[in-house]
Amino acid sequence: MEHFDTIIVGAGLSGIGAAWHLQNRAPGRSFAILEGRGAIGGTWDLFRYPGIRSDSDMYTLGYRFKPWRNPKAIADGPSIRAYVREAASENGIDRHIRFRHLVRSANWDSSRALWTIEAEVGDEKKRVRFTCSFLFMCSGYYSYREGYRPDFPGMPEFSGKIVHPQFWTEDLNVHGKRVIVIGSGATAVTLVPELAKDASLVTMLQRSPTYVVSRPAQDKVANWLREHLPAKLAYGITRWRNVLFGMYFYRLARRQPQKVKQRLIQMVHDELGPDFDVKTHFTPSYNPWDQRLCLVPDSDMFEAIRGGRAQVVTDHIERFVKDGILLKSGKVLPADIVVTATGLKLELLGGMTVSVDGHPVDMSKTLSYKGLMYSDVPNFASSFGYANASWTLKCDLTCEYVCRMLNHMSEHGFVQATPRRLDPSVGEEPWLDLKSGYVQRAVAYLPKQGNKRPWKLYQNYALDLVSLRFGRIDDGTIEFRTAQELTHAASKLAAE
Repeated sequence: MEHFDTIIVGAGLSGIGAAWHLQNRAPGRSFAILEGRGAIGGTWDLFRYPGIRSDSDMYTLGYRFKPWRNPKAIADGPSIRAYVREAASENGIDRHIRFRHLVRSANWDSSRALWTIEAEVGDEKKRVRFTCSFLFMCSGYYSYREGYRPDFPGMPEFSGKIVHPQFWTEDLNVHGKRVIVIGSGATAVTLVPELAKDASLVTMLQRSPTYVVSRPAQDKVANWLREHLPAKLAYGITRWRNVLFGMYFYRLARRQPQKVKQRLIQMVHDELGPDFDVKTHFTPSYNPWDQRLCLVPDSDMFEAIRGGRAQVVTDHIERFVKDGILLKSGKVLPADIVVTATGLKLELLGGMTVSVDGHPVDMSKTLSYKGLMYSDVPNFASSFGYANASWTLKCDLTCEYVCRMLNHMSEHGFVQATPRRLDPSVGEEPWLDLKSGYVQRAVAYLPKQGNKRPWKLYQNYALDLVSLRFGRIDDGTIEFRTAQELTHAASKLAAE
């Protein structure tokens, strides 16, 4: 059985970033990355649907240690995938990856201060085991095996093709076809303009509207800075500018939701003109940032609608019929292809089971410590990005904190670090403050957050920067133990 000081689970954007931080901020420690699939890239390798792109700018979605040099700030999936793979290759991280190792379980043994990791390898699902002193989960937040697709009545009767974006196949030909995209989230608004380039008509069928905002695909200021300044300096300036603007906009949306709502709706009016029914199709019933906003680069979806190649229908589905979809209003939308862009299935820790000293851990009963560790689970962290900003911003800070903790443990001879919920006045709140369907469907299975530090999630980069980069490691909440203390505790327990 192989042993590593640290095992990282996942070789996507987060996992490659975690490995870089380990190599550079906590050097000298052995590590391996266990990746369930056969390639680097995570989401950006899995998703291959037409037009796949980021919904955050690459100056904040990119790594702090690796400047984004592509002129497009809103980047396509293949470019992001290449960027992640390049980061792994140029830093020698790819040599540490064990591909097609799907982690199924992790058990902590306090007597040895070790995790035992069990994984399935390849198509044969051969079981292999590893041990590690610290386990770092970078496996994302949704199931790779299945997306969310409601079981609409009549689906077997439909004579055309039905596809979920998560499992798009390259042989799917939309040329001259009538396509319905069910959904109104980021995936739907990405697919509609791309499919409209080739299909005869693309219909975005939604139950209710989402906030949709246009933004230039290229950042002219960032490109100018890159031409006139060293790459890292230009990247850093642009990154901080975008971070600060994002924080300002989120804060404004929370403090003055009606003002922000009016401005967002007016922007859609400006795009589609006075004759378009913006109230029905682009005026959500909720406030901005109750759900994530949808980004469209260079107004591409609005352009497809103006050109008559795409349309939006706001209605409920009664059932599928042979030639399309029957709506509650009685109208039939004809279709040759239906794309169910109905969302992801949220899955914590990649579906892995966790136990501590032989006792299964129910993650929904745990409290999230600083958004990265969990109450009563030793030597364990997970990388989870922001709900209101770029994923990588929080992941970078999480990696820095993990490295600081590992260094602290080495300096003081500690072998175990466990967040303990010692303050009885700490109340519980939902882990994610979003009303998005994929979050609400999984809320019962997610950890909780507290109502005050260090258990509170602030979704604020500046606060997290202070806490995770500069805050005390030994803050009275983490219980640190030496090997001698664990041995003594085990002996005492055996005697009892």
